[in-house]
Amino acid sequence: MQFTIHEIGDWQKVVDSILPELKHNILLLKGNLGAGKTTFTQFLLKNLGSEDEVNSPTYSIVNEYSSSKGKIYHFDLYRLKNIEEVYDIGIEEYLDNAFLCIIEWPEVYEDELYGLNYHSMSIHNTEGNRAITFD
Repeated sequence: MQFTIHEIGDWQKVVDSILPELKHNILLLKGNLGAGKTTFTQFLLKNLGSEDEVNSPTYSIVNEYSSSKGKIYHFDLYRLKNIEEVYDIGIEEYLDNAFLCIIEWPEVYEDELYGLNYHSMSIHNTEGNRAITFD
């Protein structure tokens, strides 16, 4: 699926299209700094019934949110340098016990997901807009 974001309200259209397609409990979010990964997550969690305030987990590495469907974990792996650091935060336990795990900057961990089912979403800034691809 592909989308173009022209203004912040367009994120709702993206979420409306993606929610019925969300079949796996892992969602990888890729994109440069400021692309809108956390903004997308805010819209997504609101639509999943979470009343929690959604913030970027840049410094905490993982934020936990509640929803009517279960726990949602939002990761930001940007500052992690290697796979050992990812395992040190206990990522496998989060993945095993979550309704949904949203992972920003997943590149350091992506090879470890081989054989698991997950979704991937890429956000790219383009001349005032954002181009989104969801698999």
